[in-house]
Amino acid sequence: MATSSQGEVTQLLLDWRNGDQTALEKLVPMVDGELRQLASLYMRRESPGHTLQTSALVNEAYLKLIDYKNIRWQNPAHFFGVAAQLMRRVLVDHARSHRHAKR
Repeated sequence: MATSSQGEVTQLLLDWRNGDQTALEKLVPMVDGELRQLASLYMRRESPGHTLQTSALVNEAYLKLIDYKNIRWQNPAHFFGVAAQLMRRVLVDHARSHRHAKR
């Protein structure tokens, strides 16, 4: 991500935290590509036949990130770090529920 867009993403994160819904609408297209790349990386590490798809993982991360609107975002790296952690949690929860269903 270019330095100018990093500053813009940071400002949008701050605006979103302060309740500006239009900031969220502008933010999503800016971060979507990187979130999809991250999700793709995590999905490649999963076993073949995994039932969760990359787009579903990104969508789950978005849904969880909405609950994090009050966090004090430091910069885009902080945002992507939290998003990565949420994606890993989604994968772990999915694996647990899948194993539970087998029993």
